[in-house]
Parts: sequence; C-alpha cells; structure tokens
Amino acid sequence: MVVLDYGSGNLRSAVRALERAGADVTLTSDKQKALDADGLVVPGVGAYAACMAGLLAVKGPEIIGRRLAGGRPVLGICVGMQVLFEIGVEHGVTTEGCAEWPGTVERLQAPVVPHMGWNTVEVPAATRLFDGVADQRFYFVHSYGVRDWTLVTNDRTRPPLVTWARTGSVAGAGDRFVAAVENGPLCATQFHPEKSGDAGARLLANWVGSLARVPVPG
Repeated sequence: MVVLDYGSGNLRSAVRALERAGADVTLTSDKQKALDADGLVVPGVGAYAACMAGLLAVKGPEIIGRRLAGGRPVLGICVGMQVLFEIGVEHGVTTEGCAEWPGTVERLQAPVVPHMGWNTVEVPAATRLFDGVADQRFYFVHSYGVRDWTLVTNDRTRPPLVTWARTGSVAGAGDRFVAAVENGPLCATQFHPEKSGDAGARLLANWVGSLARVPVPG
C-alpha cells in the first residue's frame, strides 16, 4: 500500500495507523509505485488550494484517475477527501479539484468554526467501511465541507453510499455535511480515522481488509 507524499502534513500518523491496521505501507511520491500499489491513501490537512497544488506537482489527479479507471482502491482523508470533489472555495478563492465527484467544498455554516471534536455520523445501511462502528464517534477538525451533494445516476450505475454528520454536539443540530463516501473503489472520510481511537482503527482495518478482495490487473 502507498500513502501518497505530496507535501501535505500528517502523513506519518496516517502511515502508522495503516500499519497498525495490518498494512505494509510505503510513503512515496513515486508515480509508478502509487499506480501499482494494492491501495492508495491520499491524506490532507490545510488549505484546499495548497493541497491541490501539491497533488498536481506529483501528478496526483492523474494517478487517482488511472487507478479508479482500473478499479484500484483509493482512500481520501480530510482534505484528501475534499479535493476529490469538483471545486473548493476558500477565502473567496475558487480552486478546481480532481472532479471525481460533483460538489463544492465550502465554509461550514456554524457558530463555531473550525468544527473540532468527536461526532456521531449518519451511516447508510449497506456500508462496509463502517462495519462494526456505525454507532461510534469519530474525530473531526475542519472549517470546510460539502454541504449539498446531489449525484445523478441511472440504472447502469450504483449510487455511492454517503455518510453525513452535523457540526452540533446535540443529535440533529448544526450544519449538515458529507462525512464519508463509499463509491466502488473510491472511498473517503472527512474525519481523521487515524485520530479516532478504536473506531478509526476498525474503519481502517475494514478498508485494508477489502483490498484482499480486489483482483490484481494483468
């Protein structure tokens, strides 16, 4: 497995968490290694525009696109999830993302931003990523998110499984945003599983375990 090194922070903690989940992990920006790995993890912290600039410098969007075209798993974390959407808008600056999903990353509408701390999530019934931890809390730290996402599908495509969360500490309160997505080989979380204790460790183990069921090309 590869954790993509594109200059974002928090890479080492992601590596350690994945290793604890049973993965053999390489931290690299090497394009071919990222393409060949059984799984690719794209973490991210900080500004959307800075993360996209870093990704572009190592051909991250191309790597992600080629992997997904071949059904090869990718996991985005925090801003690594946000850049998978079409557009990010921060401080009046609009930045194009990887456009794997429609949607705009925008500032959360909440009395206190950043949204920081432990929150429950609204998990769809068919989830595999949240197997065994659907009722647990996960650790968030972010000021931006996807607050409105409508994906048009047809009878030939399976709709993604979208997990939602709210900024409020009371159930049903606060601004609602996308907390995670499961979309075939592409998964992502707005929260930090590597900082989410036993629940985050189980979620990562679920994802790592799913890699063994992915056929190797060629």
